Order: sequence, then structure tokens, then C-alpha cells
Amino acid sequence: MSPARKRARTYDSAKIRKAVAAQFDHVREAVGTLGPEQLALPTRLGDWSVRELVAHIGMCVDVVARLVDLPEPPKAEITVLDWASGTAANASQLSEAARGIAGRDFDADASLTAVAERLSGTLAGTPDGRVLAFRTGALTLADLLVTRTVELVVHTDDLNAAVPGLEVPYDRQALAACTRLLADALAAKAPGGSTEVRVPPYAVVQCVEGPRHTRGTPPNVVETDPLTWIRLATGRLAWKDALADAKVSASGERADLGGLLPVMS
Repeated sequence: MSPARKRARTYDSAKIRKAVAAQFDHVREAVGTLGPEQLALPTRLGDWSVRELVAHIGMCVDVVARLVDLPEPPKAEITVLDWASGTAANASQLSEAARGIAGRDFDADASLTAVAERLSGTLAGTPDGRVLAFRTGALTLADLLVTRTVELVVHTDDLNAAVPGLEVPYDRQALAACTRLLADALAAKAPGGSTEVRVPPYAVVQCVEGPRHTRGTPPNVVETDPLTWIRLATGRLAWKDALADAKVSASGERADLGGLLPVMS
């Protein structure tokens, strides 16, 4: 008998709306303190500078307002998990777009302030169920906003890694949603119940084919903190390096996730 289909995770839309706005405000306020030398610093994202990274963050948030302005598709076609599995296909296009924005007399502070204003107006007047023509498939505004928590949290971490001492804070709800979506993406990529992945305090998922435990401590357990998990799930940190640095604990013969990561890039 096949295992029961797992129920898709639901998110509190009111909290997600606040989380997206709050995390973007954290980024915007931090970017406003950066000078030309800091904007020119390299990042861990290929040959992007902080300037291109900031431009990309603005694009990731401004897409909400831009899609609301377009005609509404008849129905949603993808979910948040579909989005997570399809991000790599558009990486080149997004990179070129970020370069284009960053190269045209780009004022980072003014640009992000304008994006924040458009986001506020859009969220105030648009219902959760509004269907949007996203590039990888139509989805609801509520689902798009969940994906924005991933973009914002992941790129906040990229900013903090690139600029010494910047320390942009993480909104708790944004960090929680990002962690949960990436954990669910792993469970969707490697369905099963033999391994338990724990990312306290936000997520626990079962994954990997094999014997399913029903009670007590699972035989295969992986545990780490939210930011380490996010770095692993998005390819910012290699599995072997996380193990070597004791950033993750893994016990059991099916606890090696190295071949399953990253789940998105």
C-alpha cells in the first residue's frame, strides 16, 4: 500500500504579508547606509557585486506590483513547491535583468524606497486569491508572497555575508516561512519517511525512501539551525563543509543529504 499523500502546508496570509514588508524594510534601511565602496564589494553570487544584489532584491519584491497590474489569468497553475523546483531555469534571465538595472544610474536607496511604496499600495488593495501571471506559471498572490520570504531571507543572508558588520536582521515570520518552504521542497524532492530533518524551531519533515518509523526516535535524523539549513538548501553551503564545521548533525545510514542538496538555486 502506498503511503498517504501528505497535506500541503498552509501559511497565515496576514502574517506573510507583514513578514514580506518587514523583511524588505530591514533590507532597505540597511542598504540606505551603504556607500559606493560597499556597493562595489563582491558577493558569493558569481561575479555580482553588492550593487547587482541590491538591484535583484528590488526586482524580487517589485514583481508583486508589476504582476498585479497585468491581466488576471483564469486560474492558478503552480504552487509554492512548484516555484521552488523551477527557479534554476530562470537564473540567467534574472541575472541579466539585475545587471541592467544596476547599470543605469542606479540609486540603491531611492530605488528600494520606491519599491516599498509600490508594495504597500499593492498589498493594501489586492486580495490573497488574485491570480498572477508569474513567469513559471500562474499563482495566487498569497503563494507569491510566500516565495518572496525565501527571496528576501536568502538574499539578506547574501548581503550580510558580503558587507562586513552590516548585520541586517531577520523578521521571525519571514525566516520561519523560508525555512519551512525549503524543508518541504526537500521532502517533495525525496519523498519518503525514513529520515527526519529537524530545523528548530520552525520545521520538521520526513523524507527519503526506506523503512518508515512510527514511534520513538527515528533511526535517521538530521538537525541544524535555520540559517545553516537555508544555506544548504540553496547551495550557499556544501553538505560536507557543514558536517566538518559541526553546523549540522546527522545520524543513521540514510541521514546523508549531500546528494539531495541544494533543493533550489
